[in-house]
Amino acid sequence: MARYVDGFVVPVPKKQLPAYRRMARTVGKVWREHGVLEYCECVADDVPPGKVTSFPRSVKLKPNETVVFAWVTYKSRAARDRIMKKVMADPRLAGMDPKTMPFDTKRMFFGGFKAIIEL
Repeated sequence: MARYVDGFVVPVPKKQLPAYRRMARTVGKVWREHGVLEYCECVADDVPPGKVTSFPRSVKLKPNETVVFAWVTYKSRAARDRIMKKVMADPRLAGMDPKTMPFDTKRMFFGGFKAIIEL
């Protein structure tokens, strides 16, 4: 059975990257403890703005921000659904308020994907 992946694209103010990294370490630890196969957060290095669409355009990137691309890998969609319930109920994440996050949660986007090729 193919794996299942949740993908995230997040605009992060450059001055907030240390706070974002701390938050991501906590979140990643929680996800791993609940059974994900992989948790990865990546900061933009070569993401030019496109003429029609791009990572910067997708989050309406501001000059003082960078893009973070992240993914979480699960054994299956069923595993993802089971793990997600546990993660969302975990008390270490319960106190996270969108108003105090080190990024604009309204411009973040995410979704779940079925892997179709794994090499």
